Formats: sequence, structure tokens, C-alpha cells
Amino acid sequence: MKIKVVKKSYDEVMAIKPAHHKRPIRPSLFFRTLMKLVSMGDMRRTHFTHMKIGMEKLGRREPALFLMNHSSFIDLEIVPTLLYPRPFNIVATKDSFIGKNFLLRHIGCIPTSKFVADTTLVRDIIHTIRKLKSSVVLFPEAGYSIDGRATVLPDTVGGLIKMLGVPVAMIHAYGAFARDPLYNNLQVRSVSVAATEKYMLSPEDIASMTVEEINAAVREEFAFDNFEWQKENRIRVDEKFRADFLNRVLYKCPHCGKEWTMRGEGISIFCEECGCGYDLDEYGALVPREGTEGRFTHIPDWYAWQREEVKREILAGQYSVELPVDIGLIIDHKCLYSVGDGVIKHGAEGFVLDGCEGKLHYEQKPLASYSLNSDFNWYEIGDVMSIGRHDCLYYCFPKGQTGSVTKCRLATEEIYKLALEEKQKHDAEKKSAKVEQNGQ
Repeated sequence: MKIKVVKKSYDEVMAIKPAHHKRPIRPSLFFRTLMKLVSMGDMRRTHFTHMKIGMEKLGRREPALFLMNHSSFIDLEIVPTLLYPRPFNIVATKDSFIGKNFLLRHIGCIPTSKFVADTTLVRDIIHTIRKLKSSVVLFPEAGYSIDGRATVLPDTVGGLIKMLGVPVAMIHAYGAFARDPLYNNLQVRSVSVAATEKYMLSPEDIASMTVEEINAAVREEFAFDNFEWQKENRIRVDEKFRADFLNRVLYKCPHCGKEWTMRGEGISIFCEECGCGYDLDEYGALVPREGTEGRFTHIPDWYAWQREEVKREILAGQYSVELPVDIGLIIDHKCLYSVGDGVIKHGAEGFVLDGCEGKLHYEQKPLASYSLNSDFNWYEIGDVMSIGRHDCLYYCFPKGQTGSVTKCRLATEEIYKLALEEKQKHDAEKKSAKVEQNGQ
């Protein structure tokens, strides 16, 4: 899938009038049927099956919030297959509206920006459920799984559920990640796909629970490991390209410690610096190649080790990334505007982006976002990370250093946690001092 890219100067793009926000539309039966019909091809090819758990508790015309794990594009085809003919609106990224604004609005898509505070989205969801009497489908991870496990979930999910007070259901897809993992460059494997649709929380449950308890319940549902599922269920992936570009995820060698030297090719991932490597077997396990003393057999364990390495760098004051990037902007629904190149820097104080011959300067502090919008082979343009505000997002495409967007994402999450902990400590000390002062 591709989007239109147009080259313009930074000044020209800044002069463009931003797209006007419009309220969501309740999809008609025609468009709901169209979505189901368009999805049928992949559903047949993947021998799709599904199971409902407790869904008889949800009324046929009762709006609900559906949460779903996010592994690949086929998730968007599973939803209409399961929910038809129930009316629903689905939260989607603004970039997906480019060139398809009319269609996406009429099939019920609600635009948002990933990992950016968006009060407009909350208002749109409330409007959809209360005024349009339509259900809402939300991918709380806000992006595809990178290492086969759930990505960081925002604490705001519990508050949203509490505010809406409508039933919550969970859609969990199985096989979608094994069929088309994000790192594998859109090379689809021959894997069957299934899903469960589970009634999770009733309005009465929600009313009796705290936001923290709701968040805990949601996180429990999202505690999954696709590679472990593949191994336990003996799901065979015998394609010879299954490790292609795996270095997007596993960018650091656990043997020599070098970054950006890993290469994923065919069924293997290996370090071009020290020669150590592994084969990815047909059931998703890493097998050390001859001459390599195996350290990891499970991809998520390697990924978790990289997170700890990044955290160690941050705590030691050593974390710093500086990357030359091509820069794109999305202002309206017409195209991605390519505005030139620049440099993005990331450290413990957040992001700094400079470019477009000195005309662009943007700084983003650590507490601005709990994670980073990063993607691989985004619309077949390249690996990308985006920073910015609700009204302006900067799409940065690194030049070289495959895996850099992954490291920046891990670092963003760890820096956010440390900054939040520091803020909470400061706020508690400030509150304690105020109480003590009032007591005197």
C-alpha cells in the first residue's frame, strides 16, 4: 500500500490550510456490507475461524467499546467479519485518510494521531457512542506489535472506559502476526488466522471499579506473546524469507555489543561485525548457527534485553542518538508533503528536530508522549518515526542505521517512565511541604 508524496518547500506547506475536522459518520448498511465483502477474500485465504465468549450479554443494538490487539493489516478485515451487521466506527490514523477521505469517513473511521494527546478523539468517541448509537473499535496499542508482544498501553484507557460507561469487549486475533509481522517487509506467509470475541466488562462492572482496576483488567487481556503462541501451537512458517529485515527489531548484537551491524536475511540473522548469528526456525525459535554460543532462543527476550541496554545508557547519562532524516508533513488529506531533510536528536531531555535549511526547529520534552510512533517500511517509503503535536506531525525517515527507530522507541518509553517518576516524586514533595506549611 502506498500514499501520494508531493515535494514542496517548508514555507509552502506551512501556508496550506489544515484539514477541517468533521464529526464521525455512522456507517450505513451499504458501507458495512461493503467492508464485509471486501474482507472475504483474505478471510477465505486464511481459513478464518472465530469464537464468541459471553457475547450474548451484549444487546444487538447496544453500543459498546471493542478493544483489539494489533498485529497487521488483516486486523481491519477481521473486525467487519466479526461485527457485521452491527454498526461500528473504528479509530484510525490520519495518514490512512490520504486520498481516501470520503471512503474512510463513510465506512466509519475516526481520525487520530498516534501517541499524541488528542482531546478531539475523546469527544468524537463520546459523540459516536451517545449520539450516533454506534460501537467504537479501538486499538489501544496504537500501532502494530514489533516483537510479537503487546506494546505499551496508555493509562488513559481506563479513564476513557470509565467515562463512556458502556460494555467493553475484547477482540483477540491469532495468527495475524505470524502471517504478516511488521518487520518482514509486507511479505505475507501462509498462516491460518482465528479470533476470539469476548465480553469483558459490563456497565455495572465498570461502575464498581476504579480506573486503576480497569487498566489492570485491560493489561491482563493484552498480555500475549505471538512467538510463544506459535511455538506452543506448532504453527509452521516455512517461507525462506521469514528472517528478512529482522534486524529492524533486533538491531544490537548480544555477543559483541555493536549496534546497526545485525543483518536479517532469508532464515538467518547475523552480525556483520563479529559473525555470530542465529537461524529462525519454522516455529519461531532462534537456533544458534555453528560457532555461535547461543544467548537467546526467543525473539521477545532479545528485544527485552535491548530495552534494558537502552535504560542502562540513559541512567549512565550515555544515551544519545543523532540521525540525518528526510522530513514529511501531513497537513490535509491530499498527500504527504516532503519538505526536505534535517537532523533529529534524541536524549534524556527529549527530541530536537532541525531541518529545511534552518526554517524548521521543534523540541519535544520527555513527558509529551509515553511512546513513539515508529513503523517499518511505512507506506513502502521507509522506516519512520513521527513526533509533534496534534495539529502538526513531523514524519522523519532515517538515512541508514536500520533499527534506529526501534531504539528511539524503546528509549522514549524508558525516558518517559523516568521523567514521570521524577515528576510524581516532585509533586509529592511539594504537596507534603504545603501540608506541613498549612499545619504550622
